[in-house]
Amino acid sequence: MKIHHLSAEEALQSLHSQASGLSTGEAERRLAEFGLNCIPWVQGPPLALRFLKGFTHFFAAILWVAAALAFVAEWHAPGAGMAILGKAILGVIFINAVFSFWQEYRAERAMATLQRLLPHEVKVHRDAKVTQIPADRLVPGDVILLDDGDDIPADCRLIEGFGVRVNNATVTGESVPQTCDPSPSAEEEVLHSRNVLLAGTSVVAGQAKALVFATGMHTEFGHIAHLTQHTRAVLSPLQTEIRRLSRLVALLAVGLGVLFFFLGQALGLSFWSNVLFAIGIIVANVPEGLLPTVTLALAMGSQRMARKNALIRHLPAVETLGSATVICTDKTGTLTENRMAVRKLFLSQRIHDMTTSGALTELAEAHRPFFEAAALCHTLKEVEQNGQWELKGDPMEVALLQAARAVMEPYPACPRLDEVPFDSDRRRLSTLHRTGEGLTLFTKGALEALLPLCTRVLQGGQALPLSTQAQVQVSQAQETLAAQGLRVLAIAYRRVAEPYDHDALEKDLVLVGLVGLEDPPRPEVPLAIAKCCQAGIRVIMVTGDHPHTAKAIAQQIGLTGPNPVVITGDKLRRMSRTQLQLALDLPEILFARVGADQKMRIVQALRAKQHVVAVTGDGVNDAPALRQADIGIAMGQTGTDVARAAADMVLLDDNFASIVAAVEEGRAVFANIRKFLTYILTSNIPELVPYLAFVLFKIPLALTIIQILAVDLGTDMIPALALGAEKPEPDAMQRPPRSRKERLIDWPLLAHAYLFLGPMEAVAAMAAFLFVLLHGGWAYGEALLPTEPLYLQATAACLTAIIIMQVANVFLCRSEREPVGSPGLFRNPLLWAGIATELGLILWIDYTSLGSRLFGTAPPDGLVWLVVLPFALAMFAAEEIRKVLVRGRRIRR
Repeated sequence: MKIHHLSAEEALQSLHSQASGLSTGEAERRLAEFGLNCIPWVQGPPLALRFLKGFTHFFAAILWVAAALAFVAEWHAPGAGMAILGKAILGVIFINAVFSFWQEYRAERAMATLQRLLPHEVKVHRDAKVTQIPADRLVPGDVILLDDGDDIPADCRLIEGFGVRVNNATVTGESVPQTCDPSPSAEEEVLHSRNVLLAGTSVVAGQAKALVFATGMHTEFGHIAHLTQHTRAVLSPLQTEIRRLSRLVALLAVGLGVLFFFLGQALGLSFWSNVLFAIGIIVANVPEGLLPTVTLALAMGSQRMARKNALIRHLPAVETLGSATVICTDKTGTLTENRMAVRKLFLSQRIHDMTTSGALTELAEAHRPFFEAAALCHTLKEVEQNGQWELKGDPMEVALLQAARAVMEPYPACPRLDEVPFDSDRRRLSTLHRTGEGLTLFTKGALEALLPLCTRVLQGGQALPLSTQAQVQVSQAQETLAAQGLRVLAIAYRRVAEPYDHDALEKDLVLVGLVGLEDPPRPEVPLAIAKCCQAGIRVIMVTGDHPHTAKAIAQQIGLTGPNPVVITGDKLRRMSRTQLQLALDLPEILFARVGADQKMRIVQALRAKQHVVAVTGDGVNDAPALRQADIGIAMGQTGTDVARAAADMVLLDDNFASIVAAVEEGRAVFANIRKFLTYILTSNIPELVPYLAFVLFKIPLALTIIQILAVDLGTDMIPALALGAEKPEPDAMQRPPRSRKERLIDWPLLAHAYLFLGPMEAVAAMAAFLFVLLHGGWAYGEALLPTEPLYLQATAACLTAIIIMQVANVFLCRSEREPVGSPGLFRNPLLWAGIATELGLILWIDYTSLGSRLFGTAPPDGLVWLVVLPFALAMFAAEEIRKVLVRGRRIRR
């Protein structure tokens, strides 16, 4: 039998312990056998090794080869500038490696946070006396003492309890503190047993004596830690696409380099000329600035999200959120405020809605005993924390006291004289106070526990006999409130004559009424849910709370209608993977009473259905699902450190509505990356054509490798970033999420860049190069030395032409379909800064001695700028015509 099925005495016997605890010797022996009560750190590969992995992936290997060839070429022909090229490529490799390492390093911090969540000291029976020991030295069989406010250090079986209530929210997701008692439980699962205290939770009220039966990784807390630690973080859609793009471009570059190396050999070029040629082909086709540009674009996106209270911890999550098709959201603290509040009162045979402004004040005078009971009958403590006084204890009692204080200022001074404490058998609490009317007993608890003790009921300020009809009305009111997902308490009182008998206090009570409490929904959540639906994003509630509560909240926020399909953890446990995936097709579904492993299973099922899944949560129990999801979203204010460490994004204001704003930014990121990919890839063609012309037509090499890098890592970078910073398009949230099958780079994009825009830039570049040569008296077939002024001027003209065409191209790439001016020419200041930087760099390269020396140029004639201008205007016209045709096809559809 499981330990929670046993009696307290049988539980002690099963662990070979006793109520007075273990001996020190036996405890030390068990410590050696079972280990420390902590979450062991599973060490991954050393940090240095993981950092080095960033230098060995496929994309890096191609760049290593190119750098090595550059240094070899420098050794063969010193002074040709190949050493500068090699160093530049090594810099690109280093930047990319740092980016990759940054992505992986974050996962380690989750486990360190789990360690900090457990208490450090605990009172324990050892050698038949109470002592205090470090919590990590607890062993199975130890008997510990717990008081209200204490954190629970291990999984324990309650053997003695006095009014014990425990907040299990961080482990099970239940919003209401659970009453615990030492009697055997019939529950199958230990998580829902009333005699078990779980590691990582806390005692809200009462005193407990408990038997430790599981420590460290053997606890439920440890099981969640294991799931968090051993769940592999999934690659985001953007990471998958970047990996695919890197391999595709690298293979293309190497393939072309090898092909033209042998072509050059066949045409009779020297070996070193062919090596130089192959390096040029590789460098021209590998977009060295791609990963740094993507990194910076995501960083800017994360900054925009941070201004909207969405803190990005993992850069690819910026784009992933934009492609999310499903959000699996926790209830407590995410959709709700994570605090109890009085929602409805049943007084004088009527249900009163407390959400109405001024409702409490209107009821205060006619039903003063209710507010006196709310203000006085509790076990709360007021403690100073960070310079402010806060109420500590049961959240329901906090809500009642706050409701009473709202209408009873100044607070009544009614000293407590006696108390009949709460326990799980009585299911009620009574306190005796000296009030203005004399001694008064106030009682609150479950209606079933109070109703048999009541002989009268308060109606219209008068205590009338409690008739059978009144009892039926009260019972019906309780059922109505409970059906709305409210936690229902009954309130009663009576005047007590002096002297009084303590054992006879709870009799002849006057029933005041019922109070319905709930963890209220955040007011902005319904609108956020509606916007998600409009954007084609499905929202599914996945909570550890009671099904009735989950259903009521879902209906209030507009997530479901009155009759959704509710799947509990017990039912989910019996479902196969196929059954679960089919159930997820239902239009209205929510999950309640689910555990950490079950949340993760739901996420896995959704991902198997090709959904991009975002998961929100705030508790320890949410951490595994946060790690497994495409993007994990934790709460910044009420969330646990464990949830925040496992997440990719943190909502700083705990506002579900902030997700909607972040989704809009995320959607813009994917579109913007496609924009600057088109921009970057376009320049590959004018960089490649000079090498083809050099081999095939014996035309002097129009562009050197270092000049290619000047474009890829210099002039193109800021304009590309400007495209990455474009604001979301107006209809971004009216479109469905992009398909998981939609590629970051596809054939239409490649055709647009390589077969349409790129060739126009190449024509302009070669025209400028040949114009300078022919204007300077060069004849076809005549050899030119690399240091000859005419050749240096011609290469400068080619480079200048590419830059001018790219200035025009950055405007064309702002939208795939809309005209150049439609997004607003001045709404992106970075765009103009990028153009100014681009033109400034080319002027510095062309017309300063340092720039010319570094990049192998000489000042070109001013006519070059005029020669290129018609080509730029022609590209503008051609692209605008293409967009008109695209819009026309879209309208016809």
